[in-house]
Amino acid sequence: MHSMFKRTAAALAASVALAVPASAELTGELRIFLDTSNPAPRATMEAMIERFQAQHPDLAIETTVIDREAYKTQIRNFLTADTPDVATWYAANRMKPYVEAGLFEDVSDLWAEPEIAENLASTKGAMTIDGKQWGVPYTYYQWGVYYRKDIFDELGLTEPTTWEEELANCQKIVDSGRACYTIGTKFLWTAGGWFDYLNMRTNGFEFHNQLANGEISWEDDRVKQTFANWKQLIDMGAFIDNHQTYSWQEALPFMVKGDAAAYLMGNFAVAPLRDAGLTDDQLDFYQFVAINPDVALAEDAPTDTFHIPANAANKEAAREFLRFVVSADEQTEINNGANLGQLPVNAQSAVDDDKFLQQGFAMLSSNSPGGVAQFWDRDAPAEMAKASMEGFQEFMVKPDNLDRILAKLERARERIYDN
Repeated sequence: MHSMFKRTAAALAASVALAVPASAELTGELRIFLDTSNPAPRATMEAMIERFQAQHPDLAIETTVIDREAYKTQIRNFLTADTPDVATWYAANRMKPYVEAGLFEDVSDLWAEPEIAENLASTKGAMTIDGKQWGVPYTYYQWGVYYRKDIFDELGLTEPTTWEEELANCQKIVDSGRACYTIGTKFLWTAGGWFDYLNMRTNGFEFHNQLANGEISWEDDRVKQTFANWKQLIDMGAFIDNHQTYSWQEALPFMVKGDAAAYLMGNFAVAPLRDAGLTDDQLDFYQFVAINPDVALAEDAPTDTFHIPANAANKEAAREFLRFVVSADEQTEINNGANLGQLPVNAQSAVDDDKFLQQGFAMLSSNSPGGVAQFWDRDAPAEMAKASMEGFQEFMVKPDNLDRILAKLERARERIYDN
């Protein structure tokens, strides 16, 4: 499904009053390809582009919106032929094939500018390959532990910050007849979230990336330690029974009914929990606890991005558009609750008045994140992600199979990567 619209200076006369004086006299044509085909993101992007157009009335902007699933299959083709000047995509491993094929422009010069370098620091790692930056982020959202504060209060528990506190809390929850965590692993990515956090907390962000890149054996003792930590929770009955039969949505009622106390999940879980009747007095959030005190706390925060194709015709205007997208005011506007309802990437932006977005922004914009991961099925190649997440699910059901699971994953690593 394609749709296209063009904006001219005349059509934008009503917007000009809102415009900031142009920072550069841009001319020619700027072609932008978007995968934001759902109604709210599409409207958000179109309004943002109109604001940019109002600042640059001599620039002819042509925008093409492509259905998100179709975009994924078409991106390589349009990056090589009929190339736009700006295109949306995703950070980290998802951009790597296009970086390695020479299809994305190196925009390290933008990241050297103080406004970007200082205010987007927490996302720099997600945009970096081979020491260079290949795009800019425009929105992300946090992962973490969403929990029933009323159950914690009933049991006299406080938010844990260490692994020992997490285990002690969990034991009290199990002793009360509840599961510590709900989870649905029918679709494997939810187990991937647990692996991300346990491995990043045990071994750190760089190790986690090296594992995703095929540089470390699955039978390495450090990987085994991640699973040993996971097994502590499994052995004490921390997770709901039969989780392999539930989707992530089907696992929500366990938390709503109070049969489980918490959910490690992305911020998108908040809306259905509220819709199911939980109030913000009952629901709260904490950062996944530290396990190894020697590693900084990295976070999962899937990040959507803008890139300049290497074959773009108007790279000057494209760079100015990327600067505009990540500016504090634009980040405040496009991520507010009426638009994307997610987190701005600029640390100087204002955040929507929602307690979970506020907590997520504070966590991700601080200096504490030891890196921002994109989630296992984005950070690892697709074939390895599938094989490993199948292994994570099997481990959660049959933890005694670990040696066999890791041997299988190691064979997959040797086959999938060019070692």
